[in-house]
Amino acid sequence: MTLPAVRSSSSLRHWDPFREFEDLYSQMGRWMDSVAGRLDEGVRAWAPLADVTETEDAYLVEVDLPGIKRDDITIDVVGTELAINGEVKQKERQGWFRHRTRRTGQFAYRVTLPQDVNADKIEATLDEGVLTVRVPKTEAAKPRRIAINGK
Repeated sequence: MTLPAVRSSSSLRHWDPFREFEDLYSQMGRWMDSVAGRLDEGVRAWAPLADVTETEDAYLVEVDLPGIKRDDITIDVVGTELAINGEVKQKERQGWFRHRTRRTGQFAYRVTLPQDVNADKIEATLDEGVLTVRVPKTEAAKPRRIAINGK
């Protein structure tokens, strides 16, 4: 025999779906931090939002880094791994924080690229808070049309 579930109508009035998404996002962030590990200095790093796009002649990596100066960003290529590291410095503020969602501290974004890239010709630009890294493909990796012979 099952018992009826008792529900209070007052709990439905205070339910905030956005609060639940925020809690879930925070929990996932903590889990990702524990899985992702730490930077060389032993400080936890967070990963900025990024898109990786493939065109006919290059791979484009676009990373959201609003408010970060180019001097606070390093880009390294080791083998086929592109590593973007840096730091969002905390501003000195007055008053009490009521709510805080901006991330501060060190960040790290890493992506493994295919073997067919020309590491000597990688270019990076920072414009309006978006870091764009253009990694050109080698000539062998570029698509080509093959003519069909015969009748």
